[in-house]
Amino acid sequence: MAKRVRVVRMSVEQPLWRALTAYRILTMLYAILLAVFGRDKYERPWVAIAFLTVMAVWTLATLPKVSGAVACTKRFLGTDLALALAGILLTPLADFQAQHMDGPTLPSIWTAGSVLAFAIKGGWRWAAFASTFVAAANLIERAEPSRDTLHNVLLVWVASIAIGYVVEVARASERTLARALEIEAATRERERLARDIHDSVLQVLAMVQRRGTAIGGEAAELGRMAGEQEVALRTLVSSGLVPPTRVSEDAAEGAVVRTVETDDDEPGETDLRALLAPHAGSRVSFAEPGAPVLLPPPAAMELAAAVSAALDNVRVHAGEGAQAWILVEDWPDEVIVTVRDDGPGIPDGRLAQAEGEGRLGVALSIRGRLRELGGTAELISVPGQGTEVELKVPKVSRGKAGSVR
Repeated sequence: MAKRVRVVRMSVEQPLWRALTAYRILTMLYAILLAVFGRDKYERPWVAIAFLTVMAVWTLATLPKVSGAVACTKRFLGTDLALALAGILLTPLADFQAQHMDGPTLPSIWTAGSVLAFAIKGGWRWAAFASTFVAAANLIERAEPSRDTLHNVLLVWVASIAIGYVVEVARASERTLARALEIEAATRERERLARDIHDSVLQVLAMVQRRGTAIGGEAAELGRMAGEQEVALRTLVSSGLVPPTRVSEDAAEGAVVRTVETDDDEPGETDLRALLAPHAGSRVSFAEPGAPVLLPPPAAMELAAAVSAALDNVRVHAGEGAQAWILVEDWPDEVIVTVRDDGPGIPDGRLAQAEGEGRLGVALSIRGRLRELGGTAELISVPGQGTEVELKVPKVSRGKAGSVR
C-alpha cells in the first residue's frame, strides 16, 4: 500500500484567472453604462441593445470557463474572441459616426478580456495571435484610423504579449519550485530510511563481519559476505532509492498537489542509480551524480544489464581479487556509464577470437544492448593495465540508428 503525503499549494496562475473573472464582469458593466449614457448618439439603438444583451448573457454564463486553465478551452476562447470582434465591427452599424470619431466601440474595453484569456491560457504567442485580430478589427471599424486608434491598438498588442510572457515565466518558476520540493521530499525520506536501516540492519551486518573475522574459518567467509552486503546497503541508501515525489495539478481547484509515494507502480522514468547501486560492494566502487539520472524504464534496464554483463566479465576474467569501479555521468544529451577494472587486461585480438569461437558475451550482452538503444559501447584494454568499458546512451533513444564500436 502506497503511503501518500499531500501538500497542497495554490497555483501561481489562479490569481490571474480570478482577476480575469472580475475584469470581465466590471468591463461588461462599463460597456453597458457607456451605451446607456450615450444612447442618444445611436442611429440604430436596437443593434447596440441586441449586442450588449448577448455580451452580458455570454459573460455571466461563461464565468466558470475563466476559473482555470483546464476549464478555459480553445473552443471557448475562439467563440469569445469572435464575439468581441463582432461587437467591434457592428459599432458603425449602430452609430454611423463611429468610423470618423474616436468614440468607444460597443464592447469597449471588454474586448481586452478575450485577449487576456488567450495570454493566460497559452502565453505570449497566443496573446499575439488574439491581439492581432483585435487590432485588425479596430482598423477596419475606423475608416480613417486616428493617432489615438493606432496608439490603443499598439497598447493592447504589447500589453497582452507582455502578460503572456509573464505567465510563461511564472509557469517555469513553478515547475522549478515543484522540482525543488520533489528533491526535498526525497532527501527527507532517504534520511529517514538511512536512520532506520543504520539502527538495525547495518549494525547487525557490521557485527557479523567483526565476529566472523575474529572466529575465522567458514565464519570468516560469512563475515566477508556480510561486509560486502553492508557496503552495498549503505550505497543503496545513499544513492536515493526512495519513492519519487510526484507533482500534479488539481484541475478542479487549480492547485498544485505534491504527492510523496513509497512505491512506484507506474514510474514514468527510472533512476539509473537505483539499478546500479546494488552492484556496489567491497570490490566494486560506485560513483554517481548527486541528482537522479532519469531514463525511460526500458533504456535504464538495458543499460543496467549491460553494466552487469561487464561486471560479470570482470569477475570471470580479471580474477577474484580484482577491483572494479562504476562511474555514472549525466550529460544534457546522453548518459555515460564507465566500468573499469584493475585486472590483467585483454590481449590483442582476444575479443575477435572469442567471437569466432562463438563466445559472444561482449558482442551481444553489451554491444547488442547498446545498439538497440541507439547508443555506443567502447572497450579499451591494455595488457597488464586493466579494462575499461564505456557505455553511452542518448537521452532520446535513436532506435537502431546508433553506432556501436
